[in-house]
Amino acid sequence: MNPRPSYAIGTGLFILLGFAALAYLATQTTSVANGIASGNTYTLKARFQNIGQLKARAPVKIAGVRIGDVQSIALEPQRMDALVTLSIDKQYNDIPDDSSAAIFTSGLLGDQYVGIEPGGSPTFLKNGDEMVLTQSAMSIENLIGKFLVNGGPKSSSSDSAPASSAPPASGHP
Repeated sequence: MNPRPSYAIGTGLFILLGFAALAYLATQTTSVANGIASGNTYTLKARFQNIGQLKARAPVKIAGVRIGDVQSIALEPQRMDALVTLSIDKQYNDIPDDSSAAIFTSGLLGDQYVGIEPGGSPTFLKNGDEMVLTQSAMSIENLIGKFLVNGGPKSSSSDSAPASSAPPASGHP
């Protein structure tokens, strides 16, 4: 039994389209696409106690808009913290110098990125400046541990003994 040529062509096209879709999804989810041009950028630095799973080429965002990439991550042996170098597109050169940087996660189990919360200072960060206000990545293990130690949500006080409606004792007979 020979299959019809139309079935073989259709099956081949289906497989080819499947591989093309996988390649597209792989480039979109691994930060290969939408990169910032390296020639028109400036660098900022930020120190974190814990970077979680942050990787080089991770996005840097303000208000959800990608403005750059993580250029490199290095351990500072003297301070024992992570020094993260950010490559920011020069069109975003008006980031106030009192802005803060934090590490966030895209979705529940997604990639991590650096989010910048702009401050209100009239002076701006320049090439090579360091962001002083940072917030490290939150690990799911630490959050679960805190929840278990604290015992979860507390019940309301209405479950306890009823409050007395009698007036307080005044000390007079």
